[in-house]
Amino acid sequence: MSRLPRKLELFYDLLSPYSWLGFEVLCRYQNIWNISLKLRPSFLAGIMRDSGNLRPVFVPRKKKYLKDELQYLAEFYQVPLVIPRDLRGVVIDKGSLDAMRFLSSVEIKNPEMLEKVSRELWMRIWSRDEDITEPQSIQIAAEKAGFSEEQAKGLLERCSTEEVKEKLRETTDTACKYGAFGLPTVLFHMDDKSHILFGSDRLELLAHLLGEQWLGPVPSTVKSKLSAI
Repeated sequence: MSRLPRKLELFYDLLSPYSWLGFEVLCRYQNIWNISLKLRPSFLAGIMRDSGNLRPVFVPRKKKYLKDELQYLAEFYQVPLVIPRDLRGVVIDKGSLDAMRFLSSVEIKNPEMLEKVSRELWMRIWSRDEDITEPQSIQIAAEKAGFSEEQAKGLLERCSTEEVKEKLRETTDTACKYGAFGLPTVLFHMDDKSHILFGSDRLELLAHLLGEQWLGPVPSTVKSKLSAI
């Protein structure tokens, strides 16, 4: 008798390029490992504030290092990640609150679309250096992901409701409750205990803990699909 899929929860924010890397890898492994992946849009600024953590852009040496590292990782993970020209402006000045509320709106009304919409928004900010803060920008991404213009506008209108705001707060608080200090954070339950792993570079360890086989960031079944694009 086959085992039921184990649920993994991925807490992420569009401002985190490492969240995008972890997101893509876990999406690739959904049909390889015995897992059920639940996407949990969260608010990175709230988690950093709650944990007292310092953002990398405020540490000059780390900021310089991360810019180089992300270029290497983009090729290694085969994710079209490009550093925005005004990194501080994107991460600090503009932020992601409206976009993350939109994803929370999608999570409530159309959770089956969350993967596609998240990817389209990541493509805007971390691949094409485009805006994700203006309603029109978010709407473009939503329509590209498969929503109609009417559906996208309806989801945008819901972003100002208390239901959507509370959803994002609740998910962020849940991440903090389990000990998150940054994103991406993966939550999984094993042996009647809850465990978290931080970062996109802990997925090999995750495979070990789950008793699954690690086939690299781009498994062969995915490589053939990517090469065909």
